[in-house]
Amino acid sequence: MSEPTSGKNKLFDVRLVIGGLFVVYGVIVTTLGIFDSQAEIDKAEGVRINLWMGLAMLALGAFFLIWLRLNPPKPVPAQPEEESGPAQ
Repeated sequence: MSEPTSGKNKLFDVRLVIGGLFVVYGVIVTTLGIFDSQAEIDKAEGVRINLWMGLAMLALGAFFLIWLRLNPPKPVPAQPEEESGPAQ
């Protein structure tokens, strides 16, 4: 029979947190970049900086999430609970 494993390592994987935040912020910044006014574009010397940075953030977030999907964390064996009785 196989050893019981803990799913805590998947819950606290940094790649999930970083990838998720970059995707969320990338969607927000990309949306702002799509609707930039001409004054904002002129302020950035003709570059749609919000659009390009939003797309870069989306790409980085997708990279982290794909990396997590292709290389998941290894399961950690569950620690047996110790009895809390008095020491003898």
